Amino acid sequence: MKSIEEKRAEFRKLHESGCFALPNPWDIGTAKYLQHLGFKAIATTSAGYAFSRGVADGSVKRDEMIAHIRELVEATDIPVNADFENGYADEPNWCAENARICAETGVAGLSIEDAADRKESPLYDVDLAVERVHAVREGLHGSNVLLVARAEGLLVGRENLDQVIKRLVKFSDAGADCLYAPGPTKRDEIKAIVEAVAPKPVNVLIGNPGGLTMRDAAESGARRVSVGGAFARAAWGGFIRSASELMEQGTFEELKHGASYAELQRLFQE
Repeated sequence: MKSIEEKRAEFRKLHESGCFALPNPWDIGTAKYLQHLGFKAIATTSAGYAFSRGVADGSVKRDEMIAHIRELVEATDIPVNADFENGYADEPNWCAENARICAETGVAGLSIEDAADRKESPLYDVDLAVERVHAVREGLHGSNVLLVARAEGLLVGRENLDQVIKRLVKFSDAGADCLYAPGPTKRDEIKAIVEAVAPKPVNVLIGNPGGLTMRDAAESGARRVSVGGAFARAAWGGFIRSASELMEQGTFEELKHGASYAELQRLFQE
């Protein structure tokens, strides 16, 4: 197994050039399968994990999320980026302390959002949001953990692109290593973000069919592409269709899309 330091160094190197896919597993099995396919790194998903626990996104407590992050780190031999929501605290120093505890799991990267929760999604005041990023950067000093600062304004419909870009620039100045604004669906929007925070790398969220592709993201200058809870929702979609068919029709046709037992058995016996 690679050391934590080796995985963190590899993760930083991935952000230096090109554009890589950063898929989001929601449990040990899906994390191992993504490594098996050859992905160079993975990222946790707060939504995907929450749904697997039967609770809404944003309802998982800090200690449970840290335990989940740790199990993915220990189950794989590739870098893991932690979706650490808002750092599980509003106050900058507490946010930084929680991030430090998360870093002890061995993660290679860690994302901090500027929105307080998933219910009302209020954005932190810009000055406070910047102070939080700076505090986390200081808290992670010496660990080589890559700090990702997320601006949620577009995603929650509270700010326009220009406002979000201004936040990202401030986050970059405060010490963020990578910038991330979920929400853009057009190449020129991604380009605007990339140009504003250059030379810092940018993460793009893509989780809908018929929209942006990896090629679009790469040609727009993004360094990495994550899918958030999209894979988890795809799995839920198959389960819901199969269960609903059984309940409503008493048939099993949807199960033809299921994974092979033999294939999964071989994978997990390795």
